[in-house]
Amino acid sequence: MTVVAELMMALGAGAAVLAGVGVIRFTTPSARIQCAGKASPVALLLASLGAGPLLGAAGSAYLAVAAAAMIVTLPAVTALLLRAVHRTADQSHLAVDDLAADRLAARESSE
Repeated sequence: MTVVAELMMALGAGAAVLAGVGVIRFTTPSARIQCAGKASPVALLLASLGAGPLLGAAGSAYLAVAAAAMIVTLPAVTALLLRAVHRTADQSHLAVDDLAADRLAARESSE
């Protein structure tokens, strides 16, 4: 059981390292946020699955609450962060800007 737990924690650490490498290598803020937003829950879940049996029932419960909170809140946080970046950063690299119409409509309705 210990070998499996250590393997799961190592896989979780590997996923976290890959997310960090992706954040460093990608050039656009949107790609960086997507990379961190997709890999970090996987890393947490793998590490939690590995650490849970080693920590006992109480530790596993804390890890389950943390993992559930991350899985529930991360999609909304990532979407809001991406929208904020889209509004403030240069978007000249996009072939099609689907949010430009929303931004234009919001400006017209506020006037």
